[in-house]
Amino acid sequence: MNLELFIAKRIHFEKKGEKNVSRPAVRIATIGIAVGVAVMLVAIAVVVGFKQEIRNKTIGFGSHIQITNFDNNNSYEMQPIKLNDSLLSSLKSIPELRHYQRFVTKPGIIKTEEHFEGMVLKGVGEEFDWEFFKSNLVEGEILNLSDSTSRNEVIISKMLADMLQLKVGDAFFTYFFQEQVRVRKFTVKGIYSTNFAEYDKLFILTDIRITQRLNGWEPEYFSGLEILIDDFEHLDKAHSEVYAKVANRFDENGNGYFVQNIKQINPQIFSWLDLLDMNVWVILFLMLAVAGFNMISGLLILILEKTNMIGILKSYGAKNWSIRKIFLYESIFLIGKGMFWGNVIGLAICFIQYQFEVIPLDPASYYTSTVPITFNWLYIILLNIGTLITSILMLIGPSYLITKISPAAIIRYE
Repeated sequence: MNLELFIAKRIHFEKKGEKNVSRPAVRIATIGIAVGVAVMLVAIAVVVGFKQEIRNKTIGFGSHIQITNFDNNNSYEMQPIKLNDSLLSSLKSIPELRHYQRFVTKPGIIKTEEHFEGMVLKGVGEEFDWEFFKSNLVEGEILNLSDSTSRNEVIISKMLADMLQLKVGDAFFTYFFQEQVRVRKFTVKGIYSTNFAEYDKLFILTDIRITQRLNGWEPEYFSGLEILIDDFEHLDKAHSEVYAKVANRFDENGNGYFVQNIKQINPQIFSWLDLLDMNVWVILFLMLAVAGFNMISGLLILILEKTNMIGILKSYGAKNWSIRKIFLYESIFLIGKGMFWGNVIGLAICFIQYQFEVIPLDPASYYTSTVPITFNWLYIILLNIGTLITSILMLIGPSYLITKISPAAIIRYE
C-alpha cells in the first residue's frame, strides 16, 4: 500500500476539513488554477481560430502556391504564360498537391450612374474550386462555367455591391485601360462576403474566357496557375517541390516561371499572425505564474497547519521525502480539481461562442464579424499536461519547508 497516498487522501477528503484554517487558502489556490486554465484554453482556442480564419480567407483568394510569369512587376496586370501538359503532369506527381486551377486577372474600373470603384476582374475556368466562395455566398449563386459559350456574369463582393448599390440581377459597366479603353457590361450573378476588406473590395470573379479576350490572349495563355495542397503545415515542403519542378523551365515563348507561396505573396498578413503567438505565450506564462504562486501559498499554509502531524510522523521515523510526498499528493488533488473546473468553464465558454457567436467583432479591423473559435484537441491536451507538470515542479521547492520542522520542538511545545 502507498502510505503517502493513503495519508494524502485522508487529509484531502476528511470531513473536518471545512473547519481548517487552510481551507480558504486552498480554495483560493484551486480557484486560481481553474481561472488560469480557463483563460489559457480560451486564449488558445481564440488565437488558433483567428489565425485559421484569416489564413483560410487569404488562401481562398490566392491559393497556397502560385506559378506566374517571372517578368511580372507585382501588379495584377500580369504578363501571360503558357502552361503546357508536360508541366501540369509533372506537378501531379507532388503528393501534397490537392488541386490546381488556371486564372487570368485584369484590373479595371466599375462605373454606375452615381459611383465608380477600382477592381480586379479575375477570370476562372470550369476547373475552379468554388468551395471557399460557396461558403461565403450571401445572395445569388456561383457561376456556371460548363457552357461552351461565355456569359458576362460575375460574382461580386457585398462590400462592392453596397458601395455601388448593386444587387443580384443588376447590370453595370466596367472600363479597362490599355491601348484603347474597353467597355464591358456585366450582370451580377452572386454576392459573396468574407469580411476580408482588402480582398472583398478588390476581386470580381467571371469566366476566364472573358478576361483572356480583354487581355488579347489566346485560349492557352494565362496569368498563372493556383495550386491547393492538402494541409497548410506542408506548405514549405510543397513549395520546394513545386519550385524544383519548374525551376529553369520556360514556356514555348521563353517566359520563365515564378513560384511563390501564400506567405510570400502576403508577408504582412502572416507576419501579423505570427505576432499573435507571442501574445499567447505571454498569457500562458502569466496565468501559470499566478496559478503556481496561489498553489505555493496554499501548500505553505497547509504545511504550517499540519506541523503537529509532521512532527509525529518524523518521531515515528518517517523520512523527509516521504512526508513531502504526502503534501505533493495533496497538491496534485487540488491541482486536478482546479484543472477539471478550469476545463469545464473554458470549454463551455468556447462552445457557447462557437455555437452562438455571442461576442461580435468589427470586421473592418479584425476581418471577421465574431470571435472565431477552433477546438484543437492536441493543444488542449498539451496545455493540461503542461499545466499539471509545471504546477507540480513549482511546488517541489516550497515542500522543502518540511525538512526544517523539528519533531523535538513540536513535541516540546505540545
